[in-house]
Amino acid sequence: MSGTNHDETGAAGEPTRRDMIHVATGAVAAGGAAMLAWPLINQMNPAADTRALASIEYDVSKVAEGSQAKIMWRGKPLFVRHRTKEEIAKGVKDDSANLKDPQTDAERTLQSDGKPGKPEYLIMEANCTHLGCIPVGVSEPGYIGEYDGWFCPCHGSHYDTAGRIRKGPAPKNLHIPPYVYTGDTIVKIG
Repeated sequence: MSGTNHDETGAAGEPTRRDMIHVATGAVAAGGAAMLAWPLINQMNPAADTRALASIEYDVSKVAEGSQAKIMWRGKPLFVRHRTKEEIAKGVKDDSANLKDPQTDAERTLQSDGKPGKPEYLIMEANCTHLGCIPVGVSEPGYIGEYDGWFCPCHGSHYDTAGRIRKGPAPKNLHIPPYVYTGDTIVKIG
């Protein structure tokens, strides 16, 4: 060899070409390790179907009297209705009516632990029990239905102010999800 010095030590403290190659190789290796580790770590998270089965908490005080909110739970829409005194009175009055799926107004607001709920808040699944359409009503003027509750425009089911089926092809009342109050206005659904 012709007397070329292959020693790449530079001046004191200056990085050499070899140092830069080591740093670049280390960075690529670290990036590769992160890309390899990500799927292994991510697979430990709960699956989407498991997360969908989880319970949710909702503050019912967000819903003004006489209105309702639509929220999602387990991939299904729910109605959270803050009923007026008149709506509650009408629901109680209709307890003795000839109902297709008999339930009292008080039974419609029972918590899943059997304790009485709050009669002013009605929480129910927002799917018609006939074919799963979403009924309109109460909060949509002109679509209240014959019993001042909800109306399913797909096939003509009418629900009263307690979500009970009164007329039409639906076989059952709007379903009540399992829920309990964990605070004065906080409800845990599921």
